[in-house]
Amino acid sequence: MKKIKHKHHLALIIPGHNEELVIEKTILSAIAAGLSVRHIYVVDDNSSDKTAEIAQSILGSAHVLTVSRSGKALAIKKAIKAFKIKSRYTWLHIADADSAFEGRYFTVLKKELDPKKYVAATGYVKSMYGGWISKYRAYEYSFGQEIMRRIQHMLGVIPVIPGPTSCFRTDILKDLDFETNNFTEDFDITIQIHRKKLGRIGFIAQARTLTQDPKDYSDYVKQITRWYRGFWQGVLTYKVGRGWQKIDGYLGYQILEMFAYYFNLLVLLPILLISGRGVHVIAQTFLLDVGIFFAMTIMACITHRRLDIISAFPLFYLLRITNMAIYVKAFFEVVVLRRFRGPQVGWSTENRRYKVVES
Repeated sequence: MKKIKHKHHLALIIPGHNEELVIEKTILSAIAAGLSVRHIYVVDDNSSDKTAEIAQSILGSAHVLTVSRSGKALAIKKAIKAFKIKSRYTWLHIADADSAFEGRYFTVLKKELDPKKYVAATGYVKSMYGGWISKYRAYEYSFGQEIMRRIQHMLGVIPVIPGPTSCFRTDILKDLDFETNNFTEDFDITIQIHRKKLGRIGFIAQARTLTQDPKDYSDYVKQITRWYRGFWQGVLTYKVGRGWQKIDGYLGYQILEMFAYYFNLLVLLPILLISGRGVHVIAQTFLLDVGIFFAMTIMACITHRRLDIISAFPLFYLLRITNMAIYVKAFFEVVVLRRFRGPQVGWSTENRRYKVVES
């Protein structure tokens, strides 16, 4: 009788390109969070800095792979093959190089990852300490995960497994195309799981990780532009909203709701203001919006135990307006003008990484 080879429970792959400012902290946080060095791997996407050297000093050269410039998704695919992840492990965790794992992250994750329940899973993403943009992100992450992510988990419609905390059962890796033509490979791969009916994606809220946010407004605009272009690329590629799966209903509703909101804000509101009608209603609506927004900001302060978040509240409206403008702009670029349809390798961290302010 042929002996069945025992598989390890979980491996971590960290892809990186020019990550010397953050890679050491990420690896050490993974070890501190309950994962053995022998299950951690780094794929260096042809960095010109000391990313590979730093990783090798902690993990050893056998756990660090340097590849020719490939882009994040293809680099991960090469690492999966080189480290024989599919035959050696039940689960693969992929994390961005600017992540930091909290407390017992991997201890909790390994306990909750049930291959009979999930084919993929995501943990809870938190914002690292930083400037006013990181404070806004802390607000977004709090609302997005304390409320929206839990609803998505319950309905089985998680639309994206984020880069800092993404887990895949290794037996489905053969069904996933990592060589996507999408700016946001995380969204693309998640929609593949839904489209191919591979199984359920879980949200493990007790497993918490931190991620580095853009350091200034310019970087924020670049990141959001990439995200929204990638979103619309995925919508076109997988005909999101036109299928009969639950993810179509969920994302289709989100898109319609967003455009209805923009129509009210950009069309109906100016008409009311020009005509002189409904000024009091508009004022009341704005004050109500500020009140709700402020209450949610307080919720973020409590959830993340960070009173500093509230100090940037007046600037949050600037980022909300920025999000709306880029969302519409990306829609016209990708959907209407049919731009950005070819291969998108542009994974770059040039000048984006920085030393994070400790809590």
